[in-house]
Amino acid sequence: MDLARSIARGLAGTGGPAKRRRPAGSRRGRPRRTDPSASGAHPDDRDPQLLDHTIGRLIADQGWGTDVRVHGVFSRWEHLVGREVAQHCRPESFTPGDRADGGGTLVIRTDSTAWATQMKLLAPTVLTRLNDELGDGTVTLIDVLGPHVPSWKKGLRSVKGGRGPRDTYG
Repeated sequence: MDLARSIARGLAGTGGPAKRRRPAGSRRGRPRRTDPSASGAHPDDRDPQLLDHTIGRLIADQGWGTDVRVHGVFSRWEHLVGREVAQHCRPESFTPGDRADGGGTLVIRTDSTAWATQMKLLAPTVLTRLNDELGDGTVTLIDVLGPHVPSWKKGLRSVKGGRGPRDTYG
């Protein structure tokens, strides 16, 4: 019996279920101090955020909005210009304009000179579609380039200061 009493006294002194204690740091009549680095019951900036919201805020803070929209157009190029045109013409680069005029230049590379001519004729229509997608005045100029061609200015039989081959094969 004495052994049982000593065990019961020992358990009562350790704060078992019979004895309720107040949390450390709380005082009667005074409000509890809150840790400013701990998050409360309501969401704030320290809580986990959705990736979409976080990336959107990063893009807005850095001023990358126009660049992201333009490169989104690069990925949807076939949808914007059509399948046949997209097979022969592709956007190569975008250079944003000055703050004064607001518009930029889109460089389009074609796979033949015939498609370069065709794309120059289609440029006003493509420009209208791009500005509908990106916002009015984002793209003000479309620069159409033909295919990459080999240079005739280098090699064993090149002439310094020469004009290179012209229409001399016929």
